[in-house]
Amino acid sequence: MRNTAIGIAVMNDEREHVYTMNSAQNMEVAHSWAKFIRDNIKNTDGSAPEVVVGSETITGTRVAQKVGEELSRANCKQVIMLYNVWNFPFLCWPLINSIGDVPILSLSNNNGKYPGNVGLLATDGALRQAGKRTHRIIGDVDDPKTQQKVISWIRASQAATTIRNEVFGCYGGHSMGMETGFAHLTPTLKSLGCTVRQIDQLWLLKAMDNVDESEVKKGRQWFEGLLGDRLRYDGKVLSHETLETQIRLYLAMRQVNEDKGFDFCGLKGQRELTEYICLGDIPEMLMNDPYDWNGPKEPTICATEADAYAALTMQLMKYATGGLPILFMDVRLYHPDLDIWDWCNSGNHSSYYAALSHDPKKNFESITFHPALEFYFKAGGASVEFDAAPGNYTFARLGLWDEKPYMVIVPGEAVDLPAEERKRLNAMTDPTWPHVHARLDCSFEEFLSVFPCNHALGVIGDCTQALIYLCEITGIKPVVLGKAAEGLYPPIWEIMK
Repeated sequence: MRNTAIGIAVMNDEREHVYTMNSAQNMEVAHSWAKFIRDNIKNTDGSAPEVVVGSETITGTRVAQKVGEELSRANCKQVIMLYNVWNFPFLCWPLINSIGDVPILSLSNNNGKYPGNVGLLATDGALRQAGKRTHRIIGDVDDPKTQQKVISWIRASQAATTIRNEVFGCYGGHSMGMETGFAHLTPTLKSLGCTVRQIDQLWLLKAMDNVDESEVKKGRQWFEGLLGDRLRYDGKVLSHETLETQIRLYLAMRQVNEDKGFDFCGLKGQRELTEYICLGDIPEMLMNDPYDWNGPKEPTICATEADAYAALTMQLMKYATGGLPILFMDVRLYHPDLDIWDWCNSGNHSSYYAALSHDPKKNFESITFHPALEFYFKAGGASVEFDAAPGNYTFARLGLWDEKPYMVIVPGEAVDLPAEERKRLNAMTDPTWPHVHARLDCSFEEFLSVFPCNHALGVIGDCTQALIYLCEITGIKPVVLGKAAEGLYPPIWEIMK
């Protein structure tokens, strides 16, 4: 998975008799933090960002320029300014101006004898005076709470700096007139530095003519081996031919993504593909899965109905979690008697969420392929049915208010219900689709009052703090719901608006 390098610079005192005494200890702290980051910021595919420590503590203008140039040459896209002792605040400028406009974390100890937090506030205050958006964390390298905050900030800054300059491939444009799924260029470029290229779905159809047919057959046989009689061929809507068409579309989309340099994508589907070619559920699932019949692979974010702001949210959540697959759901039905949402759609639930395993055999034990609903999807193909595995989740969605971006963030859980209860609930919507029985850490009214659209995104685990940091780094307004909002303090740039 793509990463961006992390730079660490140690701020120090200008006085020679001071820095000759403390530089070795300061560098030891810096390398301790570097080791912690290398050991703990691992992506699901085993990759990790490079961590670059400045060659010496910053004790003067020329040293600050030198260290800044070192980090710049190493292509560091975020910088941790480390404060272990008092430092001379003005030295931040020859350092940062040598690197450029990057996310900055000011990180200090909490030590009375060596007051790094005094240096942090003096120096970080200088940065903020000039309009730099910085974050501040105070605590020692062996403190678990401090460690978790640092991990969350790094995940956030990795997401913000990795998505910058990426391209979203929009196949066919927003579906059925859903304007909340439109690719709004200006706010996206201004906040995330990410652009969009829209091409017609015809391009995919032509690419389908050139895929390797042996791969298509291999894919169909892989599904047949995994599913057995849970691949419910009816000879009409779901047949060898219609399933192979869906697999062919997956292979074509992968190829066009590579040819066009698309980092993530969205497939319009309705109505052209669903009425004349095939339903997009299988290709969308496969794109978002961490595997296919050829083995492990990186999930490629693909949003149903070419929902651009869903895709952006998914890509950010993927990076903020180190490469996990991301769920895409319709906000479908609320059960007030249970305080549970049934979030389901004919679309791209990654099969990973059936059992939260990187082994497809484990996940597909509880998956069924049904004939698609012919009433809506005349071209046929398979719909994917399973219930998301229980656990703690984070749900989120980017939206716009008056062209200004915001992100709704709410922790919650996928509830573990008895099989008969799940069957009863699923029958109220569509039992042939994937479902998430979600209980949110907020009320129905709170959710309904601010959620931007009909599509929600989710990921296993709690990445709430990372998403908040991410929003603050990129200038997106975080709208945190429920208990997670307690104790949150708006950053100074929000207060001063």
